[in-house]
Amino acid sequence: MAIDFKDYYRILGVDRKADDKTIKSAYRRLARKHHPDVAKGKDSGERFKEISEAYEVLSDPEKRQRYDSLGPDWQRYTQAPPGGPGGGFRVDYRGEPGGADFSDFFRTIFGDMGAHGSRGGGIRFEDLFGRSQRGGGADVQADAEISLEEAFHGTRKTFALDLDEPCASCQGAGHIKGQPCATCGGGGWQRARRQVEVRIPAGVKSGQRVRVSGEGAGAAGARGDLYLTVTVAAHPFYERKGDDVHLPLPITAPEAALGTALEVPTLRGKVSMKVPPATSSGRTFRLRGYGMPHLKGGGAGDQLVTVKIVMPSDVTPEERDLYEKLKAQRSDNPRAYLG
Repeated sequence: MAIDFKDYYRILGVDRKADDKTIKSAYRRLARKHHPDVAKGKDSGERFKEISEAYEVLSDPEKRQRYDSLGPDWQRYTQAPPGGPGGGFRVDYRGEPGGADFSDFFRTIFGDMGAHGSRGGGIRFEDLFGRSQRGGGADVQADAEISLEEAFHGTRKTFALDLDEPCASCQGAGHIKGQPCATCGGGGWQRARRQVEVRIPAGVKSGQRVRVSGEGAGAAGARGDLYLTVTVAAHPFYERKGDDVHLPLPITAPEAALGTALEVPTLRGKVSMKVPPATSSGRTFRLRGYGMPHLKGGGAGDQLVTVKIVMPSDVTPEERDLYEKLKAQRSDNPRAYLG
């Protein structure tokens, strides 16, 4: 079945030199009129899809440039065998699937960009009444593992992203003066590595995402966003529970019996903590404000220190004599309640 050329400028009723503001204004005016939730008539749905498709292309600098470059002569550049000269315009984006119902003409021209090139997916009803849209590019997902100390203080990480970028020679058009681009083989896109520095805020938790605007896939100025999913690595002795930090602290039997002041490590540095006399193993002390910073609202959680009485692995004869004397002086039985 033959596929006819679609004149997106005519569909929106704008000049080929129209700026972004004019295109958006025309789209909103027509979309309000023909949206299926508003318009009456059996053709309103098809008309709305046609308007949405035209806006999808003309609001995206990359798609618009490619569309303008091909024009009515588009078939000559899309019917060549894949991988050869003029072999289509496949874009290996890994963005979120779009929701718009694109025509065969659109898919033939833009390939995978029809499904994955648009950041926001389909065009929603509320977008017609003031919500801004950002065309072009695709969102990119990445993972980052940081230490608990980095999560406590906040950190900056540099990542190398390997993404498809518009060919520098043909600017993504796939051809130069009617001839397939020798640099990209007519594909219009090339794999490129880009360094991105990301600021990870203090207090971040495992599973939370950090959004970096404009650092996703696409051309500079029209890229999607980078979403970084953070994993906070397990710590050798701290355990995080929400914004509280738990620390088991070993103490000796004499320290527990007589009481003592100890230097306790925290993520903010060492602090002094008093252990009162006759402290039992398992007792927990709270250091207020020494936990993880709250990601929102300021302040911090607490550090909870649980003491654990540890015995020496070997007992000297002198120590044994002292324990025997202590045992003889104590007649209470801590297991009496067991019967």
